[in-house]
Amino acid sequence: MATTEHPPPSRLRAWMLEGLSDMGKGHGRQTPAAEPEPRPEQPEHKGQRWYRVMCLTGVDYFSTLGYQPGIAALAAGLLSPVATVVLVIVTLAGALPVYRRVAEESPHGEGSIAMLERLLSFWKGKLFVLTLLGFAATDFLITITLSAADASTHLVENPHLTDALHDKQMIITLVLVALLGAVFLKGFLEAIGVAVALVVAYLALNVVVVAVGLWHVITEGHVVTDWSSALTAEHGNVFAMIGVSLLVFPKLALGLSGFETGVAVMPHVQGDPGDTEEHPKGRIRDTKKLLTTAALIMSVFLIATSFITTVLIPEKEFEPGGQANGRALAYLAHEYLGNAFGTVYDVSTIAILWFAGASAMAGLLNLMPRYLPRYGMAPHWARAVRPMVIVFTLVAFLVTWIFDADVDAQGGAYATGVLVLISSAAIAVTIAARKAGQRGWTIGFAVISAVFLYVTVANVIERPDGVKIGACFIAGIILVSLLSRLARAFELRVTSVTLDDMAERFVRDMASRKIRFIANEPDRRDKAEYREKIEQIRADNDMPEQEDFVFVEVTVLDPSEFESGLTVRGEVLHNRYRVLTLESSSIPNALAALLLHVRDATGCTPHIYFEWTEGNPFANFLRFFLFGQGEVAPVTREVLREAEPDRTRRPRVHTG
Repeated sequence: MATTEHPPPSRLRAWMLEGLSDMGKGHGRQTPAAEPEPRPEQPEHKGQRWYRVMCLTGVDYFSTLGYQPGIAALAAGLLSPVATVVLVIVTLAGALPVYRRVAEESPHGEGSIAMLERLLSFWKGKLFVLTLLGFAATDFLITITLSAADASTHLVENPHLTDALHDKQMIITLVLVALLGAVFLKGFLEAIGVAVALVVAYLALNVVVVAVGLWHVITEGHVVTDWSSALTAEHGNVFAMIGVSLLVFPKLALGLSGFETGVAVMPHVQGDPGDTEEHPKGRIRDTKKLLTTAALIMSVFLIATSFITTVLIPEKEFEPGGQANGRALAYLAHEYLGNAFGTVYDVSTIAILWFAGASAMAGLLNLMPRYLPRYGMAPHWARAVRPMVIVFTLVAFLVTWIFDADVDAQGGAYATGVLVLISSAAIAVTIAARKAGQRGWTIGFAVISAVFLYVTVANVIERPDGVKIGACFIAGIILVSLLSRLARAFELRVTSVTLDDMAERFVRDMASRKIRFIANEPDRRDKAEYREKIEQIRADNDMPEQEDFVFVEVTVLDPSEFESGLTVRGEVLHNRYRVLTLESSSIPNALAALLLHVRDATGCTPHIYFEWTEGNPFANFLRFFLFGQGEVAPVTREVLREAEPDRTRRPRVHTG
């Protein structure tokens, strides 16, 4: 496949496109200016041990301890520990089995979106994936902004800094988001090492806070009796408590946030030496270990922290403006271990919350380039890390400004994104189990799907702002995607051209004379169809009878696909007419790719002949845009013009 010579890229452009993401590898045509091959001296990425990668996803998952106990206390009040137990049961019995199966079915980090993509074809499949990508963007981007906002809350509320930083939360949050973007622009090779240090330090400090909190609960026995008495007076009996806990449980859904990220970072897991890309058994096994270990650690901390914060912190302190709002464990650290330890705890919390955005950014950079460029719904540079980092950082600025860097205000949007993705994962594994004939797993996953759908609907009803934000992301992604697809409509979208032996023979034979093709829409494919077509082309173009032709027929498979390889097969029909048959997502792009390939293979300029298509030109363009057909002649010529600016080397297009 020939590519036009491009001038060397500028230094800034080369820097921006350096380290191009290979997530779309194999799906798109690579050019030297857009997708440089890795240099030989660069070592191949071998991955990391699963427990180290767990820390990368853990900066997102475990960092929710910074705000989850406070959110649970606001949502459930005295019932917070009971509601948290319900959350843990759903985590271990629902989300964990689902994502262990997702890791098995989709071991390259695409997650449930890739599983569901296989179920739908054509444009409805693309729109469905774009919708899920909108919710994924909601999840990951709100992770960045909410974590940065909570980090700034811990900084502003520190007793040593509260006077100096009062009313500066918005600025601090924007600075933290900008710093995160700067880290990714510089490079992110050391991310896992930093994540390990942060997670180990943060969990160790939380162990100290929990141990001290439990010690105070034991030594001050009245706090438990006071709590249980108030709980009984408010709710009456255990069954009423469980019922209310089930109702408020959707508000605690932030505690489920780590699973989608855990699957997104799966490509970083090392696995076994014998793993292949098609069958990475070791990576799947170790990712299951990662998910299980993270869920168990988080479950223990969720139950312990919700209990000690509920019984030890006055209820009014959880309210907006209270000292424990958004920082319940930090409140206990300062209260029982002094301001020096509390400040160390604040620094650790701020660091892991800030770095939680790194896990989310890594998820975005892993997810988006897998789909949008392959659909033609993003420019080629969308596979590069640095331009996408700039885009995501600017969107995070906008979200932070809209929500005024408020943790509680962003909770609804965050929970909605998390729950939609978990629900889609549950549905995907249910379908996968059913296709595999696993009746028991199908029933189990169906029950889990029903639970998560209930939680999602309840959350949307309770906090509709979440689905509104998600809808904005979805609308934005679809609009930008369609505009990008429109702008790239005339690109040469064929990644490779392969001719079979018969087709090669036709081309070699024509190369000794003029290479003339006739574009034919296959109909009856009888002798009369081809004879009449040749007569029409000769009459329209005033050509002598001794000129011979080869017919080219393109069958459109899935017009919603953007890039694909092209296989050309030759056959002789009715012992006389030579025909090349092609299958593609777009007739004009396939014809243009064939002409350029023949030109490069033979050194001759090929000619192709069309007849005009009847109908409105605009309607025909829409047919081309949506269905790969329409007014083929002018579009083929435009694709050739874009691919080959030199008119003297451009294949000739004739229309009569």
